[in-house]
Amino acid sequence: MKYHGEEALGLVETVGMVPALEAADKMLKAANVELVSYENVGSTLVTIMIKGDVAAVRAAVEAGAEAAAAIGKLTAKNVMPRPIKAVGAIVSLYDIDK
Repeated sequence: MKYHGEEALGLVETVGMVPALEAADKMLKAANVELVSYENVGSTLVTIMIKGDVAAVRAAVEAGAEAAAAIGKLTAKNVMPRPIKAVGAIVSLYDIDK
């Protein structure tokens, strides 16, 4: 799904795919958000990226971060209310619809 920067962007980064998938599952169930992409750096860091309105993204990121930390290692979480367009281009590089 392409991200154009009109909505909030939420990110959860974990060590390993299993906590990342758990985070993604909880984020998508916790609030009205959409999965934008994920990035896997080597075999270690995995970042899940979601979009939606600010309140939904905040709730989803908190739920996802808590879920990831419960079964693995959470390394970072962030909510960007309306990032600049250039961020959209970076995020869309790993678009899940490709």
